Amino acid sequence: MGHSRLLLAVAISALCLGLTWELKDGGARTQAQSGFAADIAALSEPPGYFDTDNLISNERSYLDVVPELKARGVKGGVYIGVGPDQNFSYIASIKPEAAFIIDVRRDNLLLHLLFKSLFSLARTRVEYLALLLGRQVPPDLDSWRTAAIERVVAQVESPPLDSRAISAVRARADEAIARTGVSLSEKDRETIDRFHRRFIEAGVGLQFQSTGRPPQGHYPTYRDLLLSTDEQGNRSNYLASEAAFQFLKDLQQRDRLIPVVGDLSGPRALSAIAARLRQRGQRLSAFYASNVEFYLFGDARFDRFVNNLSSLPRAEHAVIIRSVFGRFAMGTGGSSSHVQSVGELVTGYAKGRFRYYGELIDGR
Repeated sequence: MGHSRLLLAVAISALCLGLTWELKDGGARTQAQSGFAADIAALSEPPGYFDTDNLISNERSYLDVVPELKARGVKGGVYIGVGPDQNFSYIASIKPEAAFIIDVRRDNLLLHLLFKSLFSLARTRVEYLALLLGRQVPPDLDSWRTAAIERVVAQVESPPLDSRAISAVRARADEAIARTGVSLSEKDRETIDRFHRRFIEAGVGLQFQSTGRPPQGHYPTYRDLLLSTDEQGNRSNYLASEAAFQFLKDLQQRDRLIPVVGDLSGPRALSAIAARLRQRGQRLSAFYASNVEFYLFGDARFDRFVNNLSSLPRAEHAVIIRSVFGRFAMGTGGSSSHVQSVGELVTGYAKGRFRYYGELIDGR
């Protein structure tokens, strides 16, 4: 059989199996992300509403727990978390074999599709951050692999690109998103475009914002989050080291980081993820809940979350990572972050503990 006929036969076979193929990285032939969209559809619930854009975190304390995660031996397994890219820093530390980002807002799924597209386009972390913020990609990318995060941030603090260059970046991102196979409406595409342009317009000065309210003075900027340190003074953001970025890039490329639309107390998403884990013989290592438990207690739905959490196969050292705000927070900066054993939470709840939010936080 001639070379062209062989390629045609392979392509036909791939199509018969429901697969598509494309050329990447100078001709290496890899399987396109045909299963990625199916996973999202199979695991997701109908979306809900929350009154924040949530493009970045408002948790100054988010990295404080990284040393404790290491001390507890939280490693590998499966990671589940809510919200935007603070998850990536936890994932880079834990290095799970798979991760699921679950959020009640469909907008969070769309934001993670933007992140995924930029991971696919960027060869290094400085290129990723430049593409996200619409800044000039520096020449000689290899020389940036060992650069300190301070130097990387300084590189992207320059003015944004001109409108024509930004449109080109946006087109490349949209093409990469289309290759995931996720079905998007025109409104979805407009939302992704709006999110990306927010990053570009605000740059590293971007802040978390609630609907109808300006950012609070204690909310960190994106620059603050990138340069944050853990409790031992280490730069632990996922863009602080090339190795961390490349781990995430590989996870994204292999479709092992799946954004899911779902309520932590809902009837389907976490149950479907639990079934997936049992099917694959995988176990939960870490669950980042941010401060969602506060709202679950307010809506009298915390018991449903605990039931969902208990259904997940888990490792012995599996933990829940949470952030607290206001009078429940300790120290300064508006938030504090804490780690609790999943087993302690599930077992304690079954014995009548953790029946109100204050008790949950006091018992951390």
